[in-house]
Amino acid sequence: MCNNLLIAQSGGPTVAINATLVGILKRAKVQKEIGKVYGARYGIKGILSENIFNLEHKLQDNMQDILLRTPAAALGSCRYKLNSINSSELEYERILNIFKKYKIKYFIYIGGNDSMDTVQKLSEYFKIKNINDIFIIGAPKTIDNDLFGTDHTPGFGSAAKFVATTFKELDRDCATYDIKAVTLVEVMGRDTGWLTAASALCHSSDTYGPDLIYCCERAFNIDKFLNDIKEKVEVKPNVLVAISEGIKNSDGRYISDIRINSEKDMFGHKQNSGCAKYLEGILNKNFPFKVRSVELNVLQRCASHLASKTDILESVAVGEKSVDLAIKGYSNVMVSINRCSNLGFYEVDYGFVDVSDVANKVKTLPSDFIDSNGVGVTKKAISYLRPLIEGELDITYEHGLPVFINLFNS
Repeated sequence: MCNNLLIAQSGGPTVAINATLVGILKRAKVQKEIGKVYGARYGIKGILSENIFNLEHKLQDNMQDILLRTPAAALGSCRYKLNSINSSELEYERILNIFKKYKIKYFIYIGGNDSMDTVQKLSEYFKIKNINDIFIIGAPKTIDNDLFGTDHTPGFGSAAKFVATTFKELDRDCATYDIKAVTLVEVMGRDTGWLTAASALCHSSDTYGPDLIYCCERAFNIDKFLNDIKEKVEVKPNVLVAISEGIKNSDGRYISDIRINSEKDMFGHKQNSGCAKYLEGILNKNFPFKVRSVELNVLQRCASHLASKTDILESVAVGEKSVDLAIKGYSNVMVSINRCSNLGFYEVDYGFVDVSDVANKVKTLPSDFIDSNGVGVTKKAISYLRPLIEGELDITYEHGLPVFINLFNS
């Protein structure tokens, strides 16, 4: 009888991706419809190479609380694009044969936009082959918060909490001296400014926060940028600026492309880091004051010491919902988080959307989340963002450092 479950993780890791894995494991354990639970190391790439193991043997129940607090993808990840069925049917046949070998009935793929592309292509192949007894579910994750069909994505809240906290700390550091200085902070977001917008959450009675916020949804103009900086420095000696890594000029060209020839990943996405460093050079040529750039880089996605409790608990619930959908016979769908906005307070429930409405699409920051000058965010944005960063986890420490799970000891 084919009733086993296979789980894999894909794309950029997050603080919360393992919480979704924990949710899947907890729900699967109590479902009589599910036999063995397997994990694939390195996503769909691991399935193709048959890098598959019994996850229950490797991860005991008493380890799940630590896994919940462990950043990055415990199963290993990949950025592997399946070719079209017509051009690479042997690849799909290989996956099907491996599913049959391990008696896989349910497959849950935890990932973002490109992972949902994989879910969709596999589902289409099984439909073409009249295979209706294998069910494929997408469990969302991404710090970029750019998936359609869900109010927000697991992983974003924790990354937003890290960004806002870091800006709050930088604000205090920048205010130490009375000399004129500008600090440019590059925030992740290839095509969306969700994380950059989250920098504004640090505004409070003890922190002014970023003086200027540039999200990639608005065309970036160098001359306007220089004027914005000039105006701010005249009234405030220490200026803190948040910049999306994916800012583009009016022609749609990434600012980082002006500095270097950016490479592309397998899905054709530009690797866009470096815009803050480029702008640092521009400012140094035009102004006499001190300028420095900071690139937060992967710290945004692995800072588990600043995980949002809301994010982690919702990520667990997404994992649980993915199992529920699978055993009910759903396939080619992604779990969604739905905000119950009519209640007057923050609460969510969980549903699903067709993967075709998600795959290879990008949900950008709404225009009414960006202020009219294009250098800040609105109250509507803050109201949306703030609940997602609430709460803290209890962390287990050993010798002064947090304890994590390493499934492979390498």
